[in-house]
Amino acid sequence: MDLILYFKALLLGLLEGATEFLPVSSTGHLIIAGDLLGFTGEKSKTFKIFIQLGAILAIVWHYRRRVMKVVAGIGRDPEANRFVVNLGVAFLPAAVLGFLFHKTIKAHLFNSYTVAAALVAGGFVILWVERRKHVTKIEVVDQMRWQDALKVGLFQSFALFPGVSRAGATIMGGLLSGLSRPAATEFSFFLAVPTMLAATSYDLYKSRDLLDANDFGLLAVGFVAAFISALFVVRLFLSYVGRHSFVPFAYYRIVFGLLVLVLGYAGWVQFSPA
Repeated sequence: MDLILYFKALLLGLLEGATEFLPVSSTGHLIIAGDLLGFTGEKSKTFKIFIQLGAILAIVWHYRRRVMKVVAGIGRDPEANRFVVNLGVAFLPAAVLGFLFHKTIKAHLFNSYTVAAALVAGGFVILWVERRKHVTKIEVVDQMRWQDALKVGLFQSFALFPGVSRAGATIMGGLLSGLSRPAATEFSFFLAVPTMLAATSYDLYKSRDLLDANDFGLLAVGFVAAFISALFVVRLFLSYVGRHSFVPFAYYRIVFGLLVLVLGYAGWVQFSPA
């Protein structure tokens, strides 16, 4: 057993859970951290996608009562039906584009330089959204129509580019579509479940020949670490969004992205080109 390798898997799992539901791009952080830790290659890409399942489980656990109520009400409860339809509609744009461009994205955009550029660009987008006058039309998720869900789903498509941040794209999209901060954040969390389940399952299927029995231990460590850290961060983040803006995350993205670009192009840190 390579303890150093397992320690790297633990660190990456904790990082995944800590960043998955914040508007800072978990995939981007994992790519950069993987370079810094020497955790690279095709298997590492699959590992970084797989451990998202741990973060998904944290969301399901946190909202377990709501999830069970929706599941029990499908076909009978209009509110549950509308909720499921909204998730399905919001899920479709990224699902279709991801299916069409998955191979290209994974081959050419999974590198620290494109991620850093996307972090910086996304930071400025958040600043722009926050400085706009925000008119709230939808206070809670249950007030959303399928048209509102579609708008959020279209914004989620931008997150196919590593470094954009799925959470950032959907939350900002929700704000621009008239959702309150808590509603935009919660819908982003709920939408993560089908989106990430589909993306992870598809990637595992495509990468099935890369994995062997020796990889399962690393996957398990990353999965559990991601679940624990995501559960902790989600609870903190939900208490934060009701009283604060997302501006601090924007500045963090810009500073971190610029730092990566400077370190890489100055040759002080060797980031993999792809």
